[in-house]
Amino acid sequence: MKFYLCKYIPPRADFLATMTAEESKWMKQHGDFLNNLLDKGLIVAHGPVMDPSGGYGVSLYQISDDQDIATITSEDPIVKNGAGSYEHYPMLHLKSRVTAPPS
Repeated sequence: MKFYLCKYIPPRADFLATMTAEESKWMKQHGDFLNNLLDKGLIVAHGPVMDPSGGYGVSLYQISDDQDIATITSEDPIVKNGAGSYEHYPMLHLKSRVTAPPS
């Protein structure tokens, strides 16, 4: 298994606040894409980071040795439509715990 922290870099610092209608549609598809990978077990966790200097997204991947992280993230609809890119950071290992849903 291989593990990665992936950082989604939006096209501009204020992207979350200034998305066009088209970009908003792509962001919904982006969320669906990540949730699908979460359901398949390729992503352990994902979500937006509200950095005052500009928000971005983070996802933690656990993939098999024969999979390529750049190939996977290149299929993200937001990337395919040219609205941002990913940085990939290999991790030596990844431990996680199962959490109960909020009540």
